[in-house]
Amino acid sequence: MKLVSYIKGGHDQLAILVDGYLYDMDLLHPELPSGMQMLLQYWEESIDIVSNMEAAVKDGRVGKERGTPIETVKLLAPVPFPASCRDGYAFRQHVAAARRNRKVEMIPEFDQYPIFYFTNHHSIQGPGEINCMPDHFEKLDFELEAAIVICKPGRNIPAEEAHEYIGGLMIMNDMSARTLQMEEMLLNLGPAKGKDFSTVIGPYLVTLDELAKFEVNAKENHVGKSWNLKMTCTVNGVQVSEGNLADMDWTFAEIIERASYGVDLHPGDIIGSGTVGTGCFLELNGTGKLNNPDYEEQWLRENDVVEMEIEQLGILQNKIVKEDTELSILKKKKK
Repeated sequence: MKLVSYIKGGHDQLAILVDGYLYDMDLLHPELPSGMQMLLQYWEESIDIVSNMEAAVKDGRVGKERGTPIETVKLLAPVPFPASCRDGYAFRQHVAAARRNRKVEMIPEFDQYPIFYFTNHHSIQGPGEINCMPDHFEKLDFELEAAIVICKPGRNIPAEEAHEYIGGLMIMNDMSARTLQMEEMLLNLGPAKGKDFSTVIGPYLVTLDELAKFEVNAKENHVGKSWNLKMTCTVNGVQVSEGNLADMDWTFAEIIERASYGVDLHPGDIIGSGTVGTGCFLELNGTGKLNNPDYEEQWLRENDVVEMEIEQLGILQNKIVKEDTELSILKKKKK
C-alpha cells in the first residue's frame, strides 16, 4: 500500500493512493483514523482493515468518485509529526569514498556496529519548497537516502525480529549545510546546525508487503531485509547521483536493534539509511577534486529543483528557496 498525508481543511489527512487517486482513510471505514500518527499508534489493529479497503478500491467496490486526484492537493510528509528522527550511516561505499577523498584510511569500526545521529524531527517536511537561510547556502547539499517509520513500540529488539516494527519505506533527503556542519564538528560534536533546518521525506509511505518481490538477501554477515530498488537524484533535470538500496551494508533491522538497546522505540519514530554511494555533492566534489585538482565544485543554489527517485517509492521533488533575510550566524563568530 501507498499511504499519503495531505492538507485538507487546514489539517493533515491520511489517504490511500491508488492509480493516482487519494482515498481518505476515515471515509473508507469508520474505524480507521484520519491521520498517520493515530494509524501508527494502532497499526496492528488497523492495518488489515486498511488492506481490505485498498482491495475494495482496486476491484471497483469503491469508485473513483470517492477519490481525489493527487495532483490537486498539497502533499505533506507521509509522517507529518514524527516522534523522533534518527539517521544512520549504512552505506560502506559512501563512507569509504568520503574518507578516501580526505586521504584517510577507512575506519574499521564501520564494519563492527551501525551508528546513527538524531536530527530535528520538527523540521521534517514533504514535497515542495525548502526554505534556506543565507548561511545554509554556504555549501548547501542534498543527501539521497531511504527511511523507515516504526509502527509499534519496542525495546531491545533483536535484528531477526525488527522487520515487524517497520511500517514502510519512503525516500529521504537529509539536507545539509556543509560549512556550518564542518565548523561545529571540529569540536567533535554534531552534526546540529548543519542539519536541523530541513529533512525531507515522501512523497508517500510504501508498506513492506508491496515491496516483497524486491527483497534480496542482506550482505554477508548481516541480518534483516534488503530491497533491490534503484535510487537516483537529479538537480534541475540533470542526474547527479545513482545507487541502489540493496547496497546498504547495515540493514534497517540492525540499526533498529542498536537504536532500541535500553531504549523504547515509539510508533512514528523515523530512521534514515544514511547516504547512498555518490548520494551527495560533498562526496561527488571530493571525488572530482581527487581525480582533477581543477574540478569545479557544485552545490545547491536558490531556485534549484531537486528530484529524488527510488524505484517503487515514487519521486520526491523540492525547490530551494532563500528566506528574505541577511541574518548570518557565521558572521557572529568570535575572533
